[in-house]
Amino acid sequence: MFRNLSLKNKYKRMKTEVSDQSIESLKKQRNLMKGVAIGYALVMAVAISLALYLIFTKQKAYLLAIIPVCMIVMIPILMRVSQLNTAIKNRNN
Repeated sequence: MFRNLSLKNKYKRMKTEVSDQSIESLKKQRNLMKGVAIGYALVMAVAISLALYLIFTKQKAYLLAIIPVCMIVMIPILMRVSQLNTAIKNRNN
């Protein structure tokens, strides 16, 4: 599947379980994922606002499909943040 060995190693590191990582690594990942979530939310807020504007002014109802898609894409990001928060809380106790 992977021709480049370093790419295969990077993929394996991304898939490592939360239990295999240090608390510093978990905090770093949590902060990164929070940043990704905030950035995505800001971009999607602008996209949804623009879509709503176009829906009401230009009568382009097909743009309504953007709204649920944006919300669905946010679910895995928030799940990962929640998983990291739980792992950090368990380690601190």
